[in-house]
Amino acid sequence: MQPTAANPVVEFREVSYRIADADILSGLNLTVQAGEILVLLGRSGSGKTTTLKLVNRLLSPTAGEIRVNAASNANVDVIRLRRGIGYVIQEVGLFPHFTVARNIALVPRIEHWPEEKIRARVDELIGVVGLEPELAVRYPHQLSGGQRQRVGVARALAADPQILLMDEPFGALDPLTRDELQREFLSLQRRLGKTVIFVTHDLHEAMRLGSRIALMEAGHLVTLLTPSEFLRSPDPWAAAYVRAFGDRLDLAPLKGTS
Repeated sequence: MQPTAANPVVEFREVSYRIADADILSGLNLTVQAGEILVLLGRSGSGKTTTLKLVNRLLSPTAGEIRVNAASNANVDVIRLRRGIGYVIQEVGLFPHFTVARNIALVPRIEHWPEEKIRARVDELIGVVGLEPELAVRYPHQLSGGQRQRVGVARALAADPQILLMDEPFGALDPLTRDELQREFLSLQRRLGKTVIFVTHDLHEAMRLGSRIALMEAGHLVTLLTPSEFLRSPDPWAAAYVRAFGDRLDLAPLKGTS
């Protein structure tokens, strides 16, 4: 079934997640449309990463339902589900004893792609994410932080998943590298058109990358707006977030990313 506005790629229906006596997520209703970058924005403890991990069943909800491509993800084989969803985290999680090429090839090799096809896909993605071809034979400890993050994105894209989950992927990088990777990611997204759920606590990053911004607080969805709507929103939570972090927001770079 093809995703439409009425049938989104990812949908949360009254989803809650509870640990012991603590509500981490409460009654979340949210849809993610094909080809958009939906940013989950909020402070630490707001439920952003929990929401992300519920999509590929790293966590399971205590109530409600998550649907991926119109099917409950609880009814899909978890291995097949995860192999069809790219996942990028802040610390990358590369295998230190694998070369760059072997790290990128991980899922295609598990899926038993022909070796010639795997080599071609690795070579293609090394170029797509802006790495030099000679880095293919290096190991993660021989790379810079920005290079490792590029490898992480390439690995997530290797099997050509429709959905990308990105959990503060650029958060540990220095400002210049982070700016460069944000620009490159937007360029990449324009070419590939993936459906992306992107976690950040950084307002500038949310404004720059997001098609829509879902502001979360204490396990609740506070508001869901486009970046321009978010800046002008009368919602008290959104206004408070802009006041708290708006002094760091330079709108000039945002205009140069379209």
